[in-house]
Amino acid sequence: MKRIAVLLSLPAVAWLCLLSAQQGPTREGGETVARPKTKEAAKEAELPKVPSQFGKQPDLPGGAPTFRSDVTTVNVDVAVLDSRGRFIPNIPKGYFRILEENVPQQISTFEVGEAPMTVCLVIEFSNLFQSYWSATWYETLQAAYTFVQGLKPDDYLAVVAYDMRPEILSDFSTDRTQAQAAMRRLNFAAYSEANLYDALTDTADRMSTIEGRKAIVLLSSGIDTFSRKTFGETRKALQAAGVPIYAVGLMQAIRIYMESSGYMGPIASLDFLQADNQMRTFANETGGQAFFPRFEAEFPGIFSQISNGMRNQYSFTYQPSNQARDGKFRRIKVELVDPATNKPLRVVDENKKTIKYTIVAKNGYVAPRAVE
Repeated sequence: MKRIAVLLSLPAVAWLCLLSAQQGPTREGGETVARPKTKEAAKEAELPKVPSQFGKQPDLPGGAPTFRSDVTTVNVDVAVLDSRGRFIPNIPKGYFRILEENVPQQISTFEVGEAPMTVCLVIEFSNLFQSYWSATWYETLQAAYTFVQGLKPDDYLAVVAYDMRPEILSDFSTDRTQAQAAMRRLNFAAYSEANLYDALTDTADRMSTIEGRKAIVLLSSGIDTFSRKTFGETRKALQAAGVPIYAVGLMQAIRIYMESSGYMGPIASLDFLQADNQMRTFANETGGQAFFPRFEAEFPGIFSQISNGMRNQYSFTYQPSNQARDGKFRRIKVELVDPATNKPLRVVDENKKTIKYTIVAKNGYVAPRAVE
């Protein structure tokens, strides 16, 4: 029985092929080769339309026409990454399947390419852990500066620091001097509270109306001390906002040392494990990723992986088969399948060894609610 191979170009990696079990549309030799993009097809996406003050839309001019549609359209950005966190390009549309509440959906539009990013860097900066010249204070600044240095000129960046409440240190801008000036203010933490839930929900809500590829990069211990919102309320708010969260857990090396030396009791250890799980949950449910570096040398690779996963994406839209405007959360799942067999796709290298891949996408959305 013949096999189909779709060859994907991946920098620094041998040709990858997608193997299916049955004969499908082939050219001579039993092979369907993904064509590289032409210059016309690979034109750059437009810069994201980023309003100031985190999503506050400008007023429309008087008499400007407005339009309303009763049809719900869902946007899904998907990154397919190999085991090293590198984007796998040139996967044809027909190999993707989107399920909403386990019901297959018809994809309306499909785009792939690289686009500028709109990122809010949310930094925990509290006296709880980040006293001046402490190890965690240094680690926080090192991570923040490393991330900023890895951005491209067209990327928009805002910086928010939080303790008792979130504070916007710099608004969205492509001017890196604003971000650098903002982070120079991170010297003396004022409060011992670290209200993670409130900071995340406030930032995600402000970013929910921003167009284009956007994300929150969170540098935090994951501990929440006194937020108004609960963990469950935060999850729902983040799912509704639809802003991917890329969480980077601080204090990993210190925690390991304190636990192994007996300086950290079981209750404190459990609190940190819960904090890691919280950040992992926020990332997974919004279509982001979570990282827990133990060494400073890991930061450049992590931020490169975040950029790679965000900047290179497959973008889909679909109109749900369920058009009820009930305000309920609907789970979605993105899969790679062989259309001939309807089975999960297998990715192998030139030596026919299976390569593990990860599909990064949000796990649902909140349906609009009918206006009474």
